[in-house]
Amino acid sequence: MEAKYTKPTDASIILTYRCPMKCMMCNIWQNPTDKEEEIKAIDLKSLPRLKFINLTGGEPFVREDIAEIVEECYRHTDRIVISTSGWFEDRIIALAKRFPKIGIRISIEGLSVKNDELRGRQGGFDKGLRTLLRLRDMGLKDIGFGCTVSNNNSSDMLSLYSLSKSLGMEFATAAFHNSYYFHKTDNRITNRDEVIDNFKKLIELQLAEKHPKSWFRAFFNMGLINYIDGKRRLLPCEAGTANFFIDPWGEVYPCNGMEESCWKDSMGNIKKDKFNDIWSSKQAQAVREKVKRCPKNCWMVGTASPVMKKYLTHPAKWVIKNKLRSLRGLKPCLVNKPYNVGQDPAQGDLRTKF
Repeated sequence: MEAKYTKPTDASIILTYRCPMKCMMCNIWQNPTDKEEEIKAIDLKSLPRLKFINLTGGEPFVREDIAEIVEECYRHTDRIVISTSGWFEDRIIALAKRFPKIGIRISIEGLSVKNDELRGRQGGFDKGLRTLLRLRDMGLKDIGFGCTVSNNNSSDMLSLYSLSKSLGMEFATAAFHNSYYFHKTDNRITNRDEVIDNFKKLIELQLAEKHPKSWFRAFFNMGLINYIDGKRRLLPCEAGTANFFIDPWGEVYPCNGMEESCWKDSMGNIKKDKFNDIWSSKQAQAVREKVKRCPKNCWMVGTASPVMKKYLTHPAKWVIKNKLRSLRGLKPCLVNKPYNVGQDPAQGDLRTKF
């Protein structure tokens, strides 16, 4: 029965909803989990072999047992990236000393004043940047910034990009969303023209780089423009097929973008059942069928990256065309409608009813 289903490659594990930050775009901090109820390393023993695991929160480093969790996850993948605020500097450094191949993305939403305003804690920018510099000095390679763009910080996004490049670090982007995960329903980008214009500038800068990875990030950021502009996803969502999320209580979800006002269904609970049994279950298949007709048009890296790899021809053609335009000093050509790869026309249609 298991062989009927595509094996997943990517996982995101939400270790906790506890968090020391008080971000404007996320209400996780107002909805903390009970640490006694949170998943433990032993609950992850049945995970399959994966290409990538993201550990996130809340703030993952509030977990005193994070080293045990990382150790277990390394039994299932060669690459782990932890998303963190950088608030617990010494804990991050200690973990990096034990696992020097670990990836760290520190969420920074702008330069010092803007970041601390949006993340609700004074000194957050300084802690985050200092932690990244300490990690770089230790020789870690897979480190960088993660910036969630909202109404308030798209110009600072460009400054952060320049800072990351000068430091030789990664730079990841997102646009704020509403979902059960963020505990938000009112995130809206109202100054669309300004934010889209700044993303266009970022795309030009990324296409001008020498590294192909940056060119494909430009494609991803073009997808964010479509999302902000209220258009359909460039590529279909296949959440629950190549990727999955696990919440702090062990529920296995296809993604973290669901809203209860639309739909929200779990495939099963990893505390109760082995992962392969969950993945091949009738409930999991029913969830995948709902994903095919999901009315939302989220464009987040957890669900965009797998389909960019699966339907690589389309991003690759765009990258080649626009890299050549960049070399000639021309503006990139942006795609504003989905690539037709056979997706259900109901996906992304807010009129869809289950």
